[in-house]
Amino acid sequence: QVQLVESGGGLVQPKGSLRLSCVASGFTFSQYPMAWYRQDPGKEREFVAGISSKALSTNYADSVKGRFTISRDNRKNTLYLQMDSLKPEDTAVYYCAKGGAPWSLDYYSMDVWGKGTLVTVSS
Repeated sequence: QVQLVESGGGLVQPKGSLRLSCVASGFTFSQYPMAWYRQDPGKEREFVAGISSKALSTNYADSVKGRFTISRDNRKNTLYLQMDSLKPEDTAVYYCAKGGAPWSLDYYSMDVWGKGTLVTVSS
């Protein structure tokens, strides 16, 4: 069974940091692009960051560029999102997602989603 389980969310003050993790199972993690998305209540889900299967390529939304870093450990089947200089507008449920095709650089055709982890940025 293909599964993605996120963790690491919580309450953090503005300008603080958090690291999200996503443990994958049920598929060959090292072959697929992965991404983080987020959704604020009342808004559409939006792309945050993506990473290729061997971590040779990354892509970021303009709103998080320079503050967030996506990475992966293929030995541990784990995806990460390091979030620094957090802002109140980063508050959202963050989702881990698996790309639909192996070895691709498409971070928008995702076929498996985790249940999400809530990040709240507030003083």
